[in-house]
Parts: sequence; C-alpha cells; structure tokens
Amino acid sequence: MILETKPDGYFEHKRNEMLSFIDIPVAKCLDLGCGRGGYLDLLKSKYQNLETWGIEIDSESGAIAKSKGHNVSIGNAEKMIDDLPDNYFDLITCNDVLEHFLNPYIILEKLKNKLSSNGRIISSLPNIRYYKPMFEYLFQGDWKYREAGVMDKTHYRFFTKKSIQRMYKDAGFQIVTNEGINKGKSLKPYLVNALFLFSMDDIKYPQFATVVKKKN
Repeated sequence: MILETKPDGYFEHKRNEMLSFIDIPVAKCLDLGCGRGGYLDLLKSKYQNLETWGIEIDSESGAIAKSKGHNVSIGNAEKMIDDLPDNYFDLITCNDVLEHFLNPYIILEKLKNKLSSNGRIISSLPNIRYYKPMFEYLFQGDWKYREAGVMDKTHYRFFTKKSIQRMYKDAGFQIVTNEGINKGKSLKPYLVNALFLFSMDDIKYPQFATVVKKKN
C-alpha cells in the first residue's frame, strides 16, 4: 500500500498557507489527491454549506476522508475525473499532486471541463530550483530521492516557476497568481541570490502556489 511507504502525516496535511489564494466565493470544491481529507476539513470550516469532493488513490486515506462526510472517489484520478459533473466546481485544488502524474497535461485538460466558468484551479508544486536540492546536484553531483519533499521518489515530473507557468498556459489556462511559498530561514539562498545579482529569487522557495482560470 502507498501509505506504508510514506512518513507519518503525509496524507494529513491541512495546508493552511493555501487558503489565502482563494479569491472567489466557493460553493463546490474538488480536492485532487485529498489524502485523509485534511484540506477539505479546513475548507469546510471556512465556507458554510460547502460541497466537498475529493479523489484519492490511497484506499485507506480515501476511506478516512469519506468517513468525514466528503464525497470521495478512491482510485486512479485519470479515470475518476471523467465521472465528475462538467462545469461544476468553483474551486479545484491540487496540493502537491500534479507532479505525481506521468502527463499532468491530460489531468489539466480533464479538470478544465469540470471547472465552472468563473472557477479556479489552485495548485502547489515543488520547485526543483529550491536551493537545497539545487546545491546537492550542482556542488555534490548528487540527485538524491527522498520519502517526501521536493525530491520525493514518487515524483514523475519536476518543475520550476517558469515551467509551471508554461504548463498552465499551454494547457489553455490564464494565470492569476504564481508565488513562492514556505520559504525557509536559511541565509544561503539570499547570499546566492545576491551573488547572482538578484536573478535567483526563486531558489528560496520549496514550492510555488499557482492560481489559474479558464481563458476567456
């Protein structure tokens, strides 16, 4: 089972930092890769009468989310998305999920059909230019996978700020916001950024939060 290979808490993240990126009224939400429903719980506590849906590949985690009252489909997302109602969701969230797909473009194309006319997709994606893995492969010649984080060994895709923007644009979305999140306290990325004339600000962030909508 997938859960057995992951650290404690991997499927329980509530992702409080992602709430500030919601810029529209929300009545119907889909969380792709909902885990045990932590983020859906958080959304439901903020938005009264919110209709919460989720898709989760890990059966044990999905069952826990379902037991909390969320409408959760358990299984392969590519197949499950097809069964969802079209033009339905005000908000679709993908918190550190798209990097786990061989072809995220297929997923985004499917999700676009499920998004309401004024809806938003909000994602968090790991940044391969984050200073910690970047220093490892540049200065130590190592590409070391880990159980979680930017170098999670279950990632199929790796992203930078620019490649995230390009992916969404190529998939037919308009970018509303693309910002770095969860920066650490180390001075190393600031010193390197200064050394390169402040052209490497993105290395401070392990993830980028992106908000997109359908093109008009």
